[in-house]
Amino acid sequence: MSETLNAVKTAALLFIAFSLLTGLVYPLFITGIIQITMPEKAGGSLLVVDGKVIGSELIGQMFSSPGYFHGRPSAVGYSANGSGASNFGPTSAKLMEQLSKRIGQVRSENNLLPNTSVPADLVLASGSGLDPHISMEGAMLQLQRVAKARGWPESEVKMLIYQHVEPAQFGILGQERVNVLKLDLALDELEGRR
Repeated sequence: MSETLNAVKTAALLFIAFSLLTGLVYPLFITGIIQITMPEKAGGSLLVVDGKVIGSELIGQMFSSPGYFHGRPSAVGYSANGSGASNFGPTSAKLMEQLSKRIGQVRSENNLLPNTSVPADLVLASGSGLDPHISMEGAMLQLQRVAKARGWPESEVKMLIYQHVEPAQFGILGQERVNVLKLDLALDELEGRR
């Protein structure tokens, strides 16, 4: 009986020790290191303009004005507290209906011909519903609309796009992309200097 009691006592002490170590000490240690070495990332990669938080460079936002670049659609309304997808499969009639509507909207907003292909990232929501990036192709497709709405030469807007191109992650994962919020903030900044 005393051997069983000792084994239970040892197991309980190990459970408490490892719970404290892995549930409290280790996370606090790692959080401290990150806060010291990368404070901007640890704080959520927030973008601040004139002392006001505009958003996070990691979370997409809804832009509908013709003078801004539009990001990927979101199945969750860009709500960071409930990320997720629509879960419609490729044979879903509802998904096909959504895509048809979104393709029509992109073509209409950007004054495209009915047979012009539309990049997938402008009509398909990401798995999280929060993706802040669009492809270079998606940005270039919107170039003419944004330049016209702002009354700027297309070359000026194109220069901004190229200045905001981010490479594939680690140089190999994914493709070049553009952060929509950063690009739209750059448009506003340039507008303010005119």
